[in-house]
Amino acid sequence: MSKIKVGVIGGAGYTAGELLRILVFHPQVEIVFVNSSSNAGNKIADIHSGLVGDTDLVFTSELPFEKVDALFLCSAHGDSRKFMEANNVPRHIKIIDLSTDYRAKSPEHDFVYGLPELNRDEIKKASRIANPGCFATAIQVALLPLASKGLLTDEVHINAITGSTGAGVKPSSTSHFSWRNNNISVYKAFGHQHLQEIGQSVRQLQPGFEKPINFIPVRGDFARGIFVTAYTRCSMSLEEAYELYHGFYKDSAFTFVVDENPDMKQVVNTNKAIVYLEKHDDKLFIISAIDNLLKGASGQAVQNMNLMFGLDEKTGLNLKSIGF
Repeated sequence: MSKIKVGVIGGAGYTAGELLRILVFHPQVEIVFVNSSSNAGNKIADIHSGLVGDTDLVFTSELPFEKVDALFLCSAHGDSRKFMEANNVPRHIKIIDLSTDYRAKSPEHDFVYGLPELNRDEIKKASRIANPGCFATAIQVALLPLASKGLLTDEVHINAITGSTGAGVKPSSTSHFSWRNNNISVYKAFGHQHLQEIGQSVRQLQPGFEKPINFIPVRGDFARGIFVTAYTRCSMSLEEAYELYHGFYKDSAFTFVVDENPDMKQVVNTNKAIVYLEKHDDKLFIISAIDNLLKGASGQAVQNMNLMFGLDEKTGLNLKSIGF
């Protein structure tokens, strides 16, 4: 097949840098343009220095829609909706939005929630995808098998720690090195914005679910990765739980259920999600881990593009973890 011609909107951030790293080497993709008004005329490798020697592409302020088959929106939250309202993007162009703007289902838009483990068949037919959030992805892969059998019958308790790249490329008082190094802190306890999409997905599989999802997000002193620990009351034995999770993810390209307590290093720099289970009295304890910039953002976006264009999900995403 001819190569997929893509454009990238908002090309200067961490997710855009990861996206370009994947797309430059994707065998079925040609990058036509990378739009960034603040960097127009600059070489991409001057901003994303990890691409030195890999591409001679230059940022542009132009929007040549007529030359592309797909658009990735990597703008800040709130800006994707503004972009769509300000630009008449032709309907034949497939769109993958990496912001929060279209993740909530609404009659006002036709974006499909892009978690392949949940909506693979819908993604294949979609023209517009709302890419999931990073915490949301890691937490959903931990919970959705239970929801699929109506087994979330009690409160869910979650603690999850994320790398500093999750805060974006612009430094803030809680993301610069001298504060973040050798430090952890809690933020948005019980009120993180990803709870909305997590609840939406859980209720898609278990419509009557109304119990609290108690989520404590933690800022970690590392650059990338998310490590989730969760527990809830569950009547299944550990063997039954493993059978359920293995069955739910048997056709998954990137989510793997393991029987040894995992490390976050196993997933950093990959598009993998790893899930591990333990049983403690009447509680099922679940660990999940992802790379927040890949399975939690840009890698999953490319996985969605592959599905939308009929490619193997793994195309361009055979990445090895950096841990070993």
